[in-house]
Amino acid sequence: MPLLARTVHTPLAIDVRRGAVAGLGALLADRRISAGGEVAVVVGPGQGERIAELIAPGLGRADVFTVAGGTLEAAHELGEKLRQRSYDAVVGIGGGKTIDTAKYAASRYAVPMVSVATSLANDGIASPVASLDHDGGRGSYGVHIPLAIVVDLDFVSDGPDRQTRAGVGDALSNLSAVADWELAHAVRDEPIDGLAVTLARTGAEALISHPGGLGDDAFLTTLAEALILGGIAMAVCGSSRPASGGCHEISHALDLLHPGAGSHGEQVGLGALFCTFLRGDQLRFGQLAAALRRHGLPVRPADLGLTDDDFVAAVLHAPHTRPDRYTILEHLHLGADAVQERLAEYLGALSMPAR
Repeated sequence: MPLLARTVHTPLAIDVRRGAVAGLGALLADRRISAGGEVAVVVGPGQGERIAELIAPGLGRADVFTVAGGTLEAAHELGEKLRQRSYDAVVGIGGGKTIDTAKYAASRYAVPMVSVATSLANDGIASPVASLDHDGGRGSYGVHIPLAIVVDLDFVSDGPDRQTRAGVGDALSNLSAVADWELAHAVRDEPIDGLAVTLARTGAEALISHPGGLGDDAFLTTLAEALILGGIAMAVCGSSRPASGGCHEISHALDLLHPGAGSHGEQVGLGALFCTFLRGDQLRFGQLAAALRRHGLPVRPADLGLTDDDFVAAVLHAPHTRPDRYTILEHLHLGADAVQERLAEYLGALSMPAR
């Protein structure tokens, strides 16, 4: 008998709205994640007291742990605390560093994890990956996808606009990542997962054409959904392929060669636009450039304080950051002079009036 369907692990609940944190206890009970509130709540520094007050009525039996997140050491320390009591779930509340710390610790000790995002800087709110710093740099670790995902737009709106812009860049870069995956499938017969492609591209398509801005709840909801769909797409195929292509290779290279030049989302957005230009997709290039500009994201190396030579060096180094990944950068295999020439053409295209 043929296999008629596949089982896909997805969150039990997705809740994107204002005031979502205050309703966390009811959501956990309703979804039978934790009827009695026996959970470990993980928060980042600076916001713990406010969050503890909001969740107290519904999660009176919770333990609250504050983490200086984002490091492998912090994740291991949190894991040791989780061992001291039997918890129904770990609830990570905060930005990407706090959530990644909670995801890693929860996965290591086989405790279900609930992601409660107070910022929308990247797709880590829903992805099966935790990015954590360690002595040797930064590593990406496979973790379980969150059991539930909550995004509180009150916190998102109160946070820095730059973080939200970064999330826009990260979500839009999925369009380039998917195009790279399709290229690898066509040229090298690399297996491609149509469901993962659909999820990643659908969220980004909704975002690229949305007329709203950072102060618009409808736009923020679309952004949150795009980031969540990107994370689920990775879980569906068991790889970062639908959300990471040449765009991310360029960003990884910038992290190595020019650390701190920009946020992850700013760098992958720029990388996605340049890779789209290299593919010769003029329609998508125009759409992506317009969206990045509309939301105040970098479109030129100079927007990140980089010289053209800095960016050329990053593009040349980019393929070395992911030797197993085939993208437009590996496909064209451009030398230094060719990259310099294509960058000049790219900058010229950006200077042309939109049609």
